[in-house]
Amino acid sequence: MAKQSKDQKQTVERVMHEFKHHELKNAAGDPVTDRQQAIAIGLSEAGESYEKSPAENRHNRARTRRNVVAGQTGKDEAEGNRTKAELYDAAKRQDVPGRSKMSKAELQKAIS
Repeated sequence: MAKQSKDQKQTVERVMHEFKHHELKNAAGDPVTDRQQAIAIGLSEAGESYEKSPAENRHNRARTRRNVVAGQTGKDEAEGNRTKAELYDAAKRQDVPGRSKMSKAELQKAIS
């Protein structure tokens, strides 16, 4: 296997952390209980699969990066971290004035 980049190492570490805390789900939405399956998921998300083409690995790595930035990982969901869009929707329901110009931190403060 080729040397992993810093981003790839962090992805594998995050996936294994999710597995350890029972937050990792498979494609069907069931919790992953097998360590080997968790490792395979981590390597696939990191774009390190030797069975897939380089283009497919790049696509998987980019998809994972987008999900991490959007806060759509199992770890974020378990910790209650919400995306800016989710915070905006909550502010809209509470009718917070000026919500469209607020940052994520300001939306969190306005909602709580």
